[in-house]
Amino acid sequence: MNRRYVLAVGAVTAALVLIGCWAFADLAAAAGNPRQGTFSGQVGIGGGRTLFMRCAGRGRPTVIMEAGNKSSGSGTWATVLKPRQPSVFQDVARFTHVCFYDRPGTPLPDGRLSRSTPVPMPRTLPGIAADLHRLLISAGLRSPVVLVGHSFGGAIVRYFAQTYRKEVRGMVLVDALGSNIASLLGPVWWPRYVQLLNFPFASGNPPGLETIDYLGAIRALQRATPPRMPLAVISKTLPFTVPSGTIGGHRPAAGYRAVLRHLNKVWPTMQDRLVSLEPQTPHIWATGSGHDVPAFAPDLTASVIRLIWDRARARR
Repeated sequence: MNRRYVLAVGAVTAALVLIGCWAFADLAAAAGNPRQGTFSGQVGIGGGRTLFMRCAGRGRPTVIMEAGNKSSGSGTWATVLKPRQPSVFQDVARFTHVCFYDRPGTPLPDGRLSRSTPVPMPRTLPGIAADLHRLLISAGLRSPVVLVGHSFGGAIVRYFAQTYRKEVRGMVLVDALGSNIASLLGPVWWPRYVQLLNFPFASGNPPGLETIDYLGAIRALQRATPPRMPLAVISKTLPFTVPSGTIGGHRPAAGYRAVLRHLNKVWPTMQDRLVSLEPQTPHIWATGSGHDVPAFAPDLTASVIRLIWDRARARR
């Protein structure tokens, strides 16, 4: 199996993970109608901007998957570590309609940047959620939907559900960022963590790479009350580590090891807090998985999505 290092600062983890053997066939997928069935292409959201979107499967409610920041981008959902193992995207498409999209500036597994229209950086959480809202409307996707968010994508789907309450029926948080992360890391380690999240390379960021106003995102999450809906939380069990050598030809910025040591201490507490967002929320630990749970454990991830999708369908 061919292996390569890809950046997995994991959208919120500032960690680097060895991952390989990805299956990402967006260019081979035939363009169609994003409302149902197979679709791969650009969707206009106004202001001269387009977002790349990929969909498959049939059924309702539609599952919308939101990737983290600076991992393999939307390719997270189509990435697998074992040959002939279906990805999360492929598994979910077997029982319902499912879509993911590229946020501007997010990297893809093959090293390219997002296929969506570039925008100024840093980005805000309300701005990202507004993009997703416009995308769902422009694509003609019927609401309510089930949202799945990995890492920083978890913060995005939480904020979306808090803001557009009637448009979401269920939510799955996959090793997601919690709104208490700043207080858990404290005034010394939180700023260092944010610096590494936004600027992970010693040589500086490639032009257009996504950066986030993380403090503003935390405050936005804290200002809104959680909506009532079926929720599940999936958490990793392996600690964050920094691999030796280079990542995609770039050396990681200094300071990872110390930041990750503190991050590993508080991550389980943050995951427990996510479980308390909704009553009767199952907490599933992905045994033997690092932060990139969708690639390490795609079958588990898809099964939990199916659980919440079933509960969402039964909820009227």
